[in-house]
Amino acid sequence: MDSIKEVVLPWIGDNRWWIVAIFLIVLATALAAWLYGRFVKQLAARAETTPNPWDDALAGALNPPGSVLVWLLGLTLAAGRAGVATEAEIFEFARPLRDVGLILVVAWFGWRFSHNAERNLRNPRYMHKPVDATTVRAVGKLVRASIAITAAMVLMQYFNYSVSGILAFGGIGGLAVGFAAKDLLANFFGGLMVHLDRPFSVGDWVRSPDQEIEGTVEDIGWRLTRIRTFDKRPLYIPNGIFTQIAVENPSRMLNRRILERIGIRYEDAPLMAAIVADVKAMLQEHPEIDTNQTLIVNFDSFAPSSLDFFIYTFTRTTEWVRYHEIKQDVLLKILQIIEGHGASCAFPTSTLHIAELPENAPPITAG
Repeated sequence: MDSIKEVVLPWIGDNRWWIVAIFLIVLATALAAWLYGRFVKQLAARAETTPNPWDDALAGALNPPGSVLVWLLGLTLAAGRAGVATEAEIFEFARPLRDVGLILVVAWFGWRFSHNAERNLRNPRYMHKPVDATTVRAVGKLVRASIAITAAMVLMQYFNYSVSGILAFGGIGGLAVGFAAKDLLANFFGGLMVHLDRPFSVGDWVRSPDQEIEGTVEDIGWRLTRIRTFDKRPLYIPNGIFTQIAVENPSRMLNRRILERIGIRYEDAPLMAAIVADVKAMLQEHPEIDTNQTLIVNFDSFAPSSLDFFIYTFTRTTEWVRYHEIKQDVLLKILQIIEGHGASCAFPTSTLHIAELPENAPPITAG
């Protein structure tokens, strides 16, 4: 540095040497930022070759916050050097700007790392075992909220605002705020209970027997849950509602049930036992019927126009469309069994009994 000064000093004068120093600082900062960017790129490429989700999240979070930090430190150092040389008041803001920028960059890095980790933990490429997306989203939101609150409190403390006073005010005014925002708090704690109890997750089909709620869960927020109904309308439900109603989650059912009642004619009564036996044998041999679950086929009742038997069984699949295809196949096979025995399904009929007419009664003619 002394040799450089000896060469350059006669050209610019002794009182202008600080310009060269600033130029060198900025040049070194640019070089450091470039080297840092190259290092992060190589680190990201190396992380992509591993199945670990955390190193990818770290590599993705290092830039641009790291580059901004390098430039922040370099430029504030140059500004501080210029302030010493020129004694200008404007350069006095370099140190506070550096401190505030450092806090914001660290918070930015933490925010990006949390977001990247949440995304990777829901990616099947990294996770061999399924991870509950709702829990990952909830933890990610909590971590990012904690980062934002912590950064805000550190900044307030840096600018000599009393954090303890604000916390004390929060304790005193908490009751008033609670009364004023009771619905907001109810929805918040309702969302917290949904995240903890996990009665449903994003992507589940849910419905409520207490409310006209049915559809697929698209998003679970801290105040609202968005459900897409089957006619593709968005349904926004405050989370506090879920603490007051029963919720069914058909997506978590193990099987789907087939429950049907079939009637044959009274004149086919001698064939009932054979029909019931063949229908039961058909269900037991059907590849899509879960024989480990309850399977019942029995003559059930004497109906006004038919002799009824019922089937009670469960399919292996829970998929809605596939279930109806299996149910159609089962019902068609039952019709084939009934017709194969020479019987027929009954339909509503009535028998009219006319007593003998008196001898002097006029004849009945068709009108």
